[in-house]
Amino acid sequence: MLPPVIAGIDGSAESLAAAEWAAREAVRRDRPLRLVHAWNWHPRQEDGEIATAAQRHLARRSLRQAEDRIRHTCPGVKLEDEQVEGPATAALLKAAERADLLVLGSRGLSGFTGFLVGSVALGVVARAGRPVVLVRAEEEVADEHLPDGDGGASTRTGYRDVVLGIDLAEPCDDVIEFAFEEARLRGARLKVVHAWQQPSPIGLGSGDIGLVSGPDRAEEWLGFLTAVLQVWREKYPGVEVVETVTEGRPQSVLVRAASGASLLVVGRRTTERPTGPGTGPVAHAAIHHVGCPVAVVPHA
Repeated sequence: MLPPVIAGIDGSAESLAAAEWAAREAVRRDRPLRLVHAWNWHPRQEDGEIATAAQRHLARRSLRQAEDRIRHTCPGVKLEDEQVEGPATAALLKAAERADLLVLGSRGLSGFTGFLVGSVALGVVARAGRPVVLVRAEEEVADEHLPDGDGGASTRTGYRDVVLGIDLAEPCDDVIEFAFEEARLRGARLKVVHAWQQPSPIGLGSGDIGLVSGPDRAEEWLGFLTAVLQVWREKYPGVEVVETVTEGRPQSVLVRAASGASLLVVGRRTTERPTGPGTGPVAHAAIHHVGCPVAVVPHA
């Protein structure tokens, strides 16, 4: 059986938006969708049986609410659900092990203050061995599509760009392939973005690129990006690719590049940091400040 797309459900508006996005993604991938609700009973509660029954009732209600919305908006998806007991982060990490993709919700605040990402979502993104997509509470199906001829929202137009943030110092095949496949599934354009910065006064940049002037350095990076993507262009000949190199901090460059996108794809190194698992500065900025869904793809 093909591994499913899994959506974490807790009854919140953001988890319902995530479930709807996950249903559309499951149809695109021709995968089943599994809704997972994690609940945790604390042994110190006075009556364990009553607490357990209440938790199960709330879980069932949350799952039913999500199922009703999905059957209305995405009737073609193959749908199943599951209740799991335990701390939510640990339960979702375990679910992710058997998922094609895990989808979670994040509560949108504003374009100025960014997005509130809960501790469960952050913990899962920082540790999951499979790609995780975070979806804001206000996400709707029309947000994935280009506006119509009058500039209004539409679900009948083509998809907005998929944006890939790439680090040319360490380009990762898993992250690149994920982005190309997402663009192929949508018939969307893939915009690949690399941010570069001037070398510090006490050191040169990476390789020979640090020896040339600013404009020439940008051309060097663009040539390098083209070379890295060549094999993927050949593997995905139907995907239109736009290559962009921009001087600036990667976090700021990606947030601007993802404006108006249908999906942003970034990588996350799985090597253990001295302070423990984390998302890294670029993924951290993306999931807090980008308005479109963000896919975080783990890689070695």
